[in-house]
Amino acid sequence: MDVLIHLFVGLHIIGIAALLGGFLTQMKAMGQGTARYTPAMLHGALTMLVTGIVLVGLNQADDQTVNNIKIGVKLALLIVILGLVYVKRDDEQVDKGPFGLVGLLTAANVFIAVLWT
Repeated sequence: MDVLIHLFVGLHIIGIAALLGGFLTQMKAMGQGTARYTPAMLHGALTMLVTGIVLVGLNQADDQTVNNIKIGVKLALLIVILGLVYVKRDDEQVDKGPFGLVGLLTAANVFIAVLWT
């Protein structure tokens, strides 16, 4: 079971990397007002959602304790991220505010995962 959990943690980290990497590659364009949500951002967020749900299930099946409040907060942030990215995924450019919010919420999600014990 540990190998399976670690496999999904790795996939979850790849999803975070895709979402945050897509954001960071658009930082210069955001300064110019021409940033757009890349497909990598959408796919990364969806990967995070699916692997996160699987990780909660695997940890509960392995009789490990799961902090449901922490998971709920992380899920709420991810749903906001997914909503922003999904709705504007085909636009040629997005406003700085919502685009910056995606980066901020993604970073917050990472820090919640690492610091909330």
